[in-house]
Amino acid sequence: MRPSARLPQCREYVTWVALWDKMNRITVVMAPEPMRMRMLVRRGRHDLLKAVLGPPEHAHPRAATTLLEGLALWHQRQLGVVLCATEPLTGYSLGLCNALGLGERNVHYEVGIAHRGAHRHTLSGVADFRDLRRLDISEVER
Repeated sequence: MRPSARLPQCREYVTWVALWDKMNRITVVMAPEPMRMRMLVRRGRHDLLKAVLGPPEHAHPRAATTLLEGLALWHQRQLGVVLCATEPLTGYSLGLCNALGLGERNVHYEVGIAHRGAHRHTLSGVADFRDLRRLDISEVER
């Protein structure tokens, strides 16, 4: 066999698969606020969906989990979810965290928590998602 035609080593294959998965991973960033819920869905650096939903406290208790399950089924892959919350109870009330404040994990999605500071910055316009794009997802608790 020629050296250029050799089969990839198992370690090289695993590295390639991990890189491909990282580049094609779908990440959902959810930012619940008192008057609205902002949601940004991305694959790599590309936006797939931006949404501004109603206030989380008026939503059905299973609304967030059902929405995430639907997105996972649509894309036929597990989602990485980043919940940007100022209060630990927010994730619990949405059904995305357990009573200890740890993100839920199932076949459809895996939730990580990004704790926001106590003060919030005012956003210009309803569709301003710059702060969610700048979020360093690698620092999210899992």
